[in-house]
Order: sequence, then C-alpha cells, then structure tokens
Amino acid sequence: MLFAFQPTLAFWCTEEHMEKYAIHLLALSHVYLVPQLKQRCTKELGQRLSVDNVVDVLQLARLCDAADLYLKCMKLVANHFKAVEETEGWKFVQDHDPYLELDILQFIDETESRKKRTRRHREEQRLYLQLSEAMECLEHICTEGCTSVGPYDMEPGQKRGPCSKFGTCQGLQHLFQHFATCKRRVNGGCLRCKRMWQLLRLHSSMCDQSDSCRVPLCRQFKLKLIHEKKRDDARWKLLVRKVVSAKAISSLALAKRKREEDQLGETRSHCGDHGIRSFRL
Repeated sequence: MLFAFQPTLAFWCTEEHMEKYAIHLLALSHVYLVPQLKQRCTKELGQRLSVDNVVDVLQLARLCDAADLYLKCMKLVANHFKAVEETEGWKFVQDHDPYLELDILQFIDETESRKKRTRRHREEQRLYLQLSEAMECLEHICTEGCTSVGPYDMEPGQKRGPCSKFGTCQGLQHLFQHFATCKRRVNGGCLRCKRMWQLLRLHSSMCDQSDSCRVPLCRQFKLKLIHEKKRDDARWKLLVRKVVSAKAISSLALAKRKREEDQLGETRSHCGDHGIRSFRL
C-alpha cells in the first residue's frame, strides 16, 4: 500500500506533521525508499536545526545517507562547538559512538585549517598587490617625477599635495630621499635602505627594458647577476612570479572596472540619471 502512494505521500504530510514527526518520517522514507518524502524531511530538518538537536539529527543523517543534511549539521557543530559540547547529544556520542566523535573532530580541524589557509592566502595576495603597486609607483617616480622626487633631468613637480595616482607614492618618495642621504647604508646597517635595495632588485627582476629603464640600478642589478653567473634563489623567483601575476590580475580588474564605468556612462547618457540613481559601483 505504501509503495502505491509513493508519488503523493510527501504532499500528504502537513507542516504540523513535519514539525512533530520529521525525524521519524526521514527514517521511514529511507527504509521504504520514498525519495520525495525523504527530500522534504531533509529540507525541513535542515531548517529546524539548533544547537540542542544538531547531534541527534547528525546521527540520523549519517544512518539515512542524507549527505546534504549531514554536511549542514557538521558545519553547525563546527561553528558552535563550545555550545554543542554542553548538550546531552554530544555526551552520548562521546560515550557510545567514538567513530562519529572522531569524524566531527576531524571535520572541525579541517575547517580551521582551511580558514587559516584562506586567511594566509589573502594576506599574501594583499602583499603581492602592494608590491605590484610599489613597482608601478617606482616607475612613475623615476620616469615622470612627482611632488618632490623625479629624474635628474626634470624639475620637481609644482604640486605639493599628495600624489593622486598611487597611495604609496608619498612614502616611496620619502624612502628615496632617505636612501640618497643615508650614511649607514654603505655598511648595510639601515633597515630602510635594505628595503629600498629589495624594491630596486625586485624591479630589476621584473623589468624587460633595462637598457632604456630610468629606475636607478636596474641595469646594474642585471649585469651583476650575469657577471657573477648566479641564478636567483627559488624563493626570490617565486616572489617575482607572484608579483607579476598580481600585477596582471590588477590590470585586468582595472580594465574591467573601466569598461563597466564606460558602459554605465553610456547608459546614463541614453537613459538619463533618473532611472539609475539607486545603482552604485
């Protein structure tokens, strides 16, 4: 009789039935192979998850092969583990189901490791983007000149306010001025000068126009490398690749943003401002 009414069985259950018997119906739908009812029970239980019932639902989801519900329970346990530890369900698992306890602890450990890797990756990408901007700013200062520093054959700019092209320009100009006058850099005792050396070396490793490049020491760094017949170490090569990649990604994002702004400007010119005032890039 149950098999004859499988297609409509899921629709016979009211919200009240689901609220009271969703756990029981999930077990029955799994045993008697009623997929529509099982899917509805899984959805309802996922919406009613709480710290108090999540361990019980997790055990049932594992027994009934409800993968989506199982993953949802695991995520809730991982995000609120301190509170879940105080529940009777967790104490029961510790006493009677060590394999499930191990699965939960491994999932929490993997989740934390994944979060740490994501944070570390974001921090690295932010650093590479900053170095990429510093390389562009370096070329800008040495080629065009800026407020207080520029090529030897150009007069410093008349503008005395902060540079509008790069957020790092003012700090890099101060670093240039310090590098030109520092007395301790000869002996390698100045950290700011070491930072400047590293920036100049990084630029030289990325530059493909050393004969015409106006950045100080660009050609000398390349000649020194050839003269000493050394290869850059693996970590330095990796840094150069990452900065070049970040520069390319930044350029693509900038070009995409410019296209979107141009398209938005065309839309405004055709449609007027009244229809799009609520949109913001």
